Amino acid sequence: MCFLHQLSQEYGTVFTIWKMSEPVIVLYGYETVKEALIDHSDQFSGRPTIPAMHAFSKGYGSSDINGPRWRSLRRFTLATLKNFGMGNRTLEMRLLSESKSLIQAISETGGKPFNPRMFLACTVGNIISSVLFGDHFDFQDEKLQDLLAYTSRFVSAISSPLSTLCNTVPALLKVPVIRQQVLKSTKFLAAFVTNYIKCHKETLNPDSQRDYMDHYLMKIKEVEHEMDPDFCDTSLLAIVSGLLAAGTYTMTSTLKFSLVVMAHYPDIQAKVQQEIDELTKSLRLPEIIDKPQLPYTNAAIHEVQRVLDLSPVALFHATTEEVKFRSYTIPKGTIVIPFLTSVLTDPSQWETPEEFNPGHFLDEDGQFRTRLAFMPFSTGKRSCLGEHMARMELFLLFSALLQNFTFTLPPGAKRQNAKFLNLNKHQIIASGEICAELRSLSK
Repeated sequence: MCFLHQLSQEYGTVFTIWKMSEPVIVLYGYETVKEALIDHSDQFSGRPTIPAMHAFSKGYGSSDINGPRWRSLRRFTLATLKNFGMGNRTLEMRLLSESKSLIQAISETGGKPFNPRMFLACTVGNIISSVLFGDHFDFQDEKLQDLLAYTSRFVSAISSPLSTLCNTVPALLKVPVIRQQVLKSTKFLAAFVTNYIKCHKETLNPDSQRDYMDHYLMKIKEVEHEMDPDFCDTSLLAIVSGLLAAGTYTMTSTLKFSLVVMAHYPDIQAKVQQEIDELTKSLRLPEIIDKPQLPYTNAAIHEVQRVLDLSPVALFHATTEEVKFRSYTIPKGTIVIPFLTSVLTDPSQWETPEEFNPGHFLDEDGQFRTRLAFMPFSTGKRSCLGEHMARMELFLLFSALLQNFTFTLPPGAKRQNAKFLNLNKHQIIASGEICAELRSLSK
């Protein structure tokens, strides 16, 4: 994405690149992205058709759904996820339970170098599974391993070079062998979710709805008389598959990166641990109610996300009508790219944008402060559906791990700065190893 930065130096904060003969508007920097996605949120809330994704989702996925259908499905999903824990104690109790299993699994590494990705993926997979379809698995359970493998294949398929080519030249998807190849790796997750839909239909009890899928099936029954209902098996499959893929990949990647960063910044790790120890007295795991009393911990988590910059470009937007934006007239339906990297590293918003500095999120009294330029989940009406759940997961799992372990680099590994970690993030997330030394909590 370095080329977008270079183009902005020559053409400013709003410029056009071309997808074949189709113009694509790039938004660069905090003020520009904020003005579009927040100040003109309705006009920039559309989605362009992404052919490779559309082939799977049939237009019901969060990446390509539009109009009244998008609004009703988003509203329903947000409300239902809130009922299943995002706004109450239910999810927190699940997370605390999963934290204990994760701590036990990592403790068994005995301080030797290991890749924590699979442990973290199992934990995150269990959390999202319990919310969506009410299942919990042992880490070794074959079904959980299948789920993680299928979500990984799904993410890889949607972002593969072939899918990218088909998004640029949609006519390629009309070639049967190419279409089959694009959809090949998505079919595993689709079959997995479809089986859960079938089982839930067979055991559905209108008086006792167990999870997100039960609530969705009840909504399908409620609108089944409509000619073209928003709520149907196709939309359920698309939404659940999207939540599984995004939830497991992004959360696992962020947690893995956060532990590696702590290993590279031992002084910051020690300050987080001291803050947690002083509050909990090592008698219990940190809880959500503790968040205001753990400002440095919260700041470190936010700074990890800023430096990680996991999604440099937000899912593409599209204008819903002709819009006057700054000195430009942007036609209806124009593809818009909010370049989030330019927001998370904007020197007008961050004192030391190239460094790992939790102080970005602390005021002069050492209390946590929000920053409007913190947009790892994007912003506006198309912000991430699972943002609130992700924030809770990150805080509880990160603080539990830092309370119980000190993370260090393997013998011989050299400490690196934030820029190096960001440039090598994909390799770090996939295969980077660390050591986890069990802390003495009898202080």
